[in-house]
Amino acid sequence: MQGIDIQPTHEYQGYRIRPGKPFPFGASLVPGGVNFSVFSRSASYCVLVIFEKGAATPLVEIPFRGMFAKAFTEEPVWGEFRIGNVFNMTVLGLDDEAIEYGFRMDNGLAPAERGKPAIHRFDPSVVLLDPYARSIGGRDVWGRAPDWNAPFPHRSRVVSDDYDWEGDRPLEIPLEDLVIYEMHVRGFTRHPSSGIDAAEAGTFSAMREKIPYLKELGVNCVELMPIYEFDEFENSRWDDERKCWSKMNYWGYSTIGFFSPKAGYASTGRLGDGTMVADELKSLVKELHRNGIEVILDVVFNHTAEGNEHGPTISYRGIDNSTYYMLTPEGYYQNFSGTGNTLNCNNPIVRDMVIDALRYWASQFHIDGFRFDLASILSRDPWGGPMANPPLLESLAFDPILGKCKLIAEAWDAGGLYQVGSFPAYGRWAEWNGKYRDAIRQFLKGDPGETGAMSQAILGSPQLYQGRGPTASINFVTCHDGFNLADLVSYNGKHNEANLEDNRDGANDNASWNCGWEGPTDDPSILALRQRQMKNAIAMLLVSQGVPMILMGDEFAQSKFGNNNTYGLDAEINWLDWTLRETHRDFHRFVRKMIAFRLAHPVLRSRDFFHYSDPAGRGYSDISWHGVQAWRPDWGGRAIAFMLNGYYAKGGTAPDDFIYVALNMHWDALPFELPRLPDGFRWRIFANTGMPAPEDAFDAGAEPELADQNVCLTGGRSVVILVGRSEAQ
Repeated sequence: MQGIDIQPTHEYQGYRIRPGKPFPFGASLVPGGVNFSVFSRSASYCVLVIFEKGAATPLVEIPFRGMFAKAFTEEPVWGEFRIGNVFNMTVLGLDDEAIEYGFRMDNGLAPAERGKPAIHRFDPSVVLLDPYARSIGGRDVWGRAPDWNAPFPHRSRVVSDDYDWEGDRPLEIPLEDLVIYEMHVRGFTRHPSSGIDAAEAGTFSAMREKIPYLKELGVNCVELMPIYEFDEFENSRWDDERKCWSKMNYWGYSTIGFFSPKAGYASTGRLGDGTMVADELKSLVKELHRNGIEVILDVVFNHTAEGNEHGPTISYRGIDNSTYYMLTPEGYYQNFSGTGNTLNCNNPIVRDMVIDALRYWASQFHIDGFRFDLASILSRDPWGGPMANPPLLESLAFDPILGKCKLIAEAWDAGGLYQVGSFPAYGRWAEWNGKYRDAIRQFLKGDPGETGAMSQAILGSPQLYQGRGPTASINFVTCHDGFNLADLVSYNGKHNEANLEDNRDGANDNASWNCGWEGPTDDPSILALRQRQMKNAIAMLLVSQGVPMILMGDEFAQSKFGNNNTYGLDAEINWLDWTLRETHRDFHRFVRKMIAFRLAHPVLRSRDFFHYSDPAGRGYSDISWHGVQAWRPDWGGRAIAFMLNGYYAKGGTAPDDFIYVALNMHWDALPFELPRLPDGFRWRIFANTGMPAPEDAFDAGAEPELADQNVCLTGGRSVVILVGRSEAQ
């Protein structure tokens, strides 16, 4: 019969098997069974190992061979179960919901012949995780201590996809219109003050319950710190005295599997059902989309959890070490990630895996975009050298399935490759702008001569992104890595003793200022200055061109007590303390008002750089700079002002008000002469960080008129934002 592929069926130890399909890789449901497919260029022998869920010993081990050998040392006789470098097999009659699986691999060489260290690291005694596993068992409940002697600690599972999306699709909000909220899934609801039931706290479902809060805050995008499967017990330490874990892999930047949501982040994880875990995450994404909030995932393709020569064999190194990792000629691991190994991202096999993973998340989970940790590694060749035209970055930029996804690079790595402003963008990539962060921090604390750098930051960094536009700049003052906002204005130095590394870890240069006292204080003048400085930072961030990103907890001034590297602390220092929403209600109100103001004014959200021109002859250029005297900026001082002509908002397609911003980081108050507005227009005051609430910020569109239309007295270390609007409006 033509057109029908009828494969022969074999029987092995009571299991019916037949030749499989090489694509897709991983385990996929097919009529009557499960298809298994795994790549290895160097293995000469592969065995499929099938377990009952949670069982210590396998149900069966089935070699991928046409002629079934009895030992790893036998000469292979390949039949229909291998195509090229891909082992593939369909096992019929499996209960896909009741099994876990892995692989054993070898290349037939005795351990003594492999060299030290070995280019290949095959070990047939180890059951290996499938690199394409859509679900991974073994860490199903966060913090539940594992069996440290388990021979197969991370277990591949099969997932079915029959989720009802109810018409949902990615939102495709223009990049310039985003306000991003960087957050940690567990930390968002783990604190007892979250009001979430203890059994649900720290999960995807708990985060779904807090979506009304995100909407009230005003953000329209969440950037989730890693939610791929990782091992929270990696490098963990137990505190005998306190009877708790003093250190864990809390942040999750150490990936085990690139296709699997972290089961420990799901309230359904304890049920051991990978499909339910995936559906819980999908329900979160769907509900966020219903509320107009996009989802960006922080993804880690620069290294894995297997570490260096002394690390565990989990998956990649036991399948094809020299394909998946950058190695020295002697077989040692290159370490551009700072964590022991570096993924060989521009190897064609690894490149395809990265693209497959991102396509999977975009298509099956409706993810709106990705932020790539230490993305400069993705531009390195297999020997570690930076490439002018990296194949992976180019492929991601032009991939048809990822065509509407946001692509954001952390444009540096731990090997010294710093590419902020020079990352290979292909017209698609945005970057975490570390230079923006530095400029804002230095200007904020009153360093002299920073007005020039500050002006570039306000403009969206044209010195870095000319030809790409301000949306190439993801602007941030703080992020998960480094001081948060409250500590930026409360500490001159890091205080990382809780990390148990003798305060050696974390950055030493934080461009912070403690406002006159290190750490907590009851001094009202210092506390008032700190709050004003936090308002200044938020105001600067939200009136800058580019894409603003706010760190979880900064909106109500949560402190981490001077710790600038809390990667290993699953404790209240990292959990969002919801009581602070009331404790710092005035500051929280100010942040909400600033976000609403940005979203109300398209002139703050340009896709293109300003031209310093007035082509329509309106009497004012699209942007102008000022000092204490109108039209005369002082580029060597501590104060600067600028005015935006709303007529040119979004290229003249979204007419807006005039906006004037005075930034005074001098310790004394300064009178800023105001530029004259067109006849019939009046200056109104939206924000003044030097005033107490509620006069520090008003509702957008309901700002009171400024009493003196000629001069605006701006207090020491304060920001004033004015709106120029027609009296008829």
